[in-house]
Amino acid sequence: MRMLLLFLLSLFHLRAASSSPSMQPLCHDDESYALLQFKESLVINESASYEPSAYPKSGSQLESLLLAGTNFSGQLPETLGNLKSMKEFDVAECNFSGVIPSSLVNLLQLTDLSLSSNNFSSGTLDWLGNLTKLNYVGLTETNSYGNIPSSLRNLTQLAVLVLQGNKLTGQIPSWIGNHTQLISLYLGDNKLHGPIPESIYRLQNLEDLDLASNFFSGTLDLNLLLNFKNLVSLQLSYNNLSLLNSNNATIPQPKLELLTLSGYNLGEFPSFLRHQNHLELLDLADDKLEGHIPKWFMNMSTITLEALCLTGNLLTGFEQSFDVLPWKNLRSLQLYSNKLQGSLPIPPPAIFEYKIQDSLTAIDFSSNGFEGGIPEVLGDLKALHLLNLSNNFLSGGIPPSLSNLKELEALDLSQNKLSGEIPVQLVQLTFLEVFNVSHNFLSGPIPRGNQFGAFDNTSFDANPGLCGEPLSKECGNNGEDSPPAPKEDEGSGCPLEFSWKVVVIGYASGLVIGWILGCVMNTRKYEWVVKNYFARWQNKGQHLKNRLRRS
Repeated sequence: MRMLLLFLLSLFHLRAASSSPSMQPLCHDDESYALLQFKESLVINESASYEPSAYPKSGSQLESLLLAGTNFSGQLPETLGNLKSMKEFDVAECNFSGVIPSSLVNLLQLTDLSLSSNNFSSGTLDWLGNLTKLNYVGLTETNSYGNIPSSLRNLTQLAVLVLQGNKLTGQIPSWIGNHTQLISLYLGDNKLHGPIPESIYRLQNLEDLDLASNFFSGTLDLNLLLNFKNLVSLQLSYNNLSLLNSNNATIPQPKLELLTLSGYNLGEFPSFLRHQNHLELLDLADDKLEGHIPKWFMNMSTITLEALCLTGNLLTGFEQSFDVLPWKNLRSLQLYSNKLQGSLPIPPPAIFEYKIQDSLTAIDFSSNGFEGGIPEVLGDLKALHLLNLSNNFLSGGIPPSLSNLKELEALDLSQNKLSGEIPVQLVQLTFLEVFNVSHNFLSGPIPRGNQFGAFDNTSFDANPGLCGEPLSKECGNNGEDSPPAPKEDEGSGCPLEFSWKVVVIGYASGLVIGWILGCVMNTRKYEWVVKNYFARWQNKGQHLKNRLRRS
């Protein structure tokens, strides 16, 4: 509410100043009227931002209107086009709907425009070409469609172009290479197709390039992209491209921090990764990687790597045997759907003894060939939100130490060779929402209480020795062998016919850093939706905007 009061006071000040004969006008009459119309169009949300910058700044004329993340809703009025002195207009991550006002073409002084992540109606981007002073354009998830308009070539000062998450079609125009001042180019998650124009290799100042999840075809020379000395984020996953990459490249490498190369026929680990020691996220899923994970790979980015995805490959093990993982700050690791064998690797104990004790938040080793027992030390990973060891050959009992994982939301031990009883201590996992121990050799009473009261029989199927609710088989003394526990939140089981659609939830000091975890069930679709790791890179855009303002 404080932000709202500041906003309204600012509007009042602007209007009063323009109507007072003793004061120099701060706004022209048409600007004051536009602001009044905009105010009246807003639907106020009580949880609007307390950010002091989230209200208009007044100067000789209104130049900045910054409302990002305020949860305002309603439609943007056409009268916004009267604010002809405005240089910054940011309503990203609000709840605005309706069409994007065509009158925005009148804001010829705009340098920063961000309309990302609202509920706008479908529309093209043809109107952008008139705003030739733009150097920051943020239009993520604005429901935009059609081709990238040729009029964008007129934006000669453009440094950041963010168009990801829309329905754009056609090809990347060759004139994109003329925008050599571009720092960030985000075109991912659209319906773009055709070859990548060779002119893109002229964008030597790029720090962020996202072409992922489109329908691009032809050849992309990865060596030329790796010539970009300032490149820190490169996303190329899931296209129909063939990558050219010389194994003997001697060129200086950029210090990549984020790299996604999923969905390619790589066959082996790209050799240029040998020289990457600043990676924070690396995604090499579905790349037909074969054989052992090489020794040199285990020595890469050992300090910085936080998320590693090698799922959906043909990996069989590690070239160098070890008991602990070498990445000291690893928070998310996915190795599922490979052919890995041997004992389960575990994170280094140092992770839990010092300041980063709450780093690792998800482990998914499902659908491999791991054998032996579940390590007791897993109970020391007290920040885990997901543990998936399903579809292996693990034997022995379920360690009671898993009850120490108080943040755990999903535990899947199904389709192994586990025996013994389900530890009653697991009822202490009050955040547990997905639990599956089906298709093992477990016996004894199913624990009762807290989340266990909500799991259905599919969580326990194919364990002939188990008894008690929700199974029809009763234990001795009508199930009284199973000790009760205090009630807590409800949850849901996950049957055999599940698939991890995307993997992994991660949190660190309250910041989401992972991907989305989904579990498909017979009766309903349970899905946690959290902001993904790439939110960090979207936040980076805000820092970049601030940097551009100061320059």
